[in-house]
Amino acid sequence: MSFDATVLTMFPEAFPGPLGVSLIGTAWREQGLWALETVDIRAFSTDKRGFLDDTPAGGGPGQVLRADVIASALDSVERRDRPLLYMSARGRPLSQARAREWAEGPGLIVLCGRFEGVDQRVLDARGFEEVSVGDAVLAGGEAAAMVVIEACVRLVPGVLGQAQSLSEESFEDGLLEHPQYTRPRTFEGLDIPEVLLSGNHAAIARWRREQRELTTRERRPDLWARDSANQQAKGE
Repeated sequence: MSFDATVLTMFPEAFPGPLGVSLIGTAWREQGLWALETVDIRAFSTDKRGFLDDTPAGGGPGQVLRADVIASALDSVERRDRPLLYMSARGRPLSQARAREWAEGPGLIVLCGRFEGVDQRVLDARGFEEVSVGDAVLAGGEAAAMVVIEACVRLVPGVLGQAQSLSEESFEDGLLEHPQYTRPRTFEGLDIPEVLLSGNHAAIARWRREQRELTTRERRPDLWARDSANQQAKGE
């Protein structure tokens, strides 16, 4: 079973973008490990002028995408038990755990908003989950949709090849990834840490763990606090 992603968007020409390159693009076009479909929301306007939006109820700036237009676009798609996501700055933050959960399923249907957003009634009526990719506001949901889909697709078995490389990445066990190095041995006066050249796998593993803990403490104290609490709960 492949991972099938359907994107509801006003700008289908934005896709595949980065989803069509490198190993992820090969897994889509040549291996069939996942699939991408776009649905043009503009095709479902019932307005003779082709409008998809209207003014906000209660007043205010901007425009809001109409519930009936979004519903028609969604209803044209075969759902196949795929979760419905709406990319929104007010949504729950994307996490590696959620990406892994979705990657193990049949795929996703992702709605990309524009303007001031989407009429809440269609989100409620159809059961969309609002998802954010960061504490910033974008002009539309297309870039965010690509982030979510890429986060999932790279976890689909066979897409990236080496399962071990996935298990050692940031967030997989609650910590950020350790620094990486490769040749040349010296670059602009900076050397590869000697422990990585020692051939002592136990020492290398300890160094990497220490670096992961240090980086997490410095850059993501929220993750560090959560990891420490989990370790204490386990009695470690």
